[in-house]
Amino acid sequence: MDITIEIIEFIRANRVSTTEVADALGKSGVLADILPITPGKLHVGRVRALFTANDSNYDLHEQCKHVEKGEVVIVFTHACNERAIFGDLVARFLTLYKGAEAVVVDGKVRDVSRLRRETYPIWAKGVTPLGCFNVSAEPFPPEKVAAIRKQVDGGIAVCDDGGVVVIPRDQLNESMLARLHQIEDQEDIWYYCLNALKWDTKKIVCDKGYLAEDILPQVFIEKLAKMKKPLDSKKEGE
Repeated sequence: MDITIEIIEFIRANRVSTTEVADALGKSGVLADILPITPGKLHVGRVRALFTANDSNYDLHEQCKHVEKGEVVIVFTHACNERAIFGDLVARFLTLYKGAEAVVVDGKVRDVSRLRRETYPIWAKGVTPLGCFNVSAEPFPPEKVAAIRKQVDGGIAVCDDGGVVVIPRDQLNESMLARLHQIEDQEDIWYYCLNALKWDTKKIVCDKGYLAEDILPQVFIEKLAKMKKPLDSKKEGE
């Protein structure tokens, strides 16, 4: 199985949160200030980056036609001056007709009552009734497009109530899958120490007392061998 698909399926099956994914990335990968329009969802998929700029969503409409089923669409904006990038029509087209897994907007959206009523999987920086213009304008700066594509193209986006985290393409490997497994194991052990052993959080999180004390059930002891290195750093060996 392709490692990207394997990671997507693991995150989906285990409902791995954005918090856990960011930890597996060494506390990185978050798209700042983006939150769900409709809460209570978890979506994960390959990233497709779209771009729009200068108070116009003209270019966006053209790019939307090329979205493929299962992709998480991330719309990047430039100089849109607090205008909504799209509303219900584009949200419906992308999610229902193109089959996008989720739509993430580095900006605002409108028609929020409809978006919430239809429970579209939309993440954005906020809402406003003021929309962009549907006419051609200066495009998104090409040098910035290249930098963004290098960062997110081919990656995986995870979206939930905590926001959006992107796993870059160059980290979609067996090591990342192992780190995600380790995060899940760590969560199990931490909550056992808290709920069953009544340890304080410093002893659990900072001191990692479970590594030194022989008090864990056998099922957890078997997992400890994988947890000798902390997950706070995304680079192997740090």
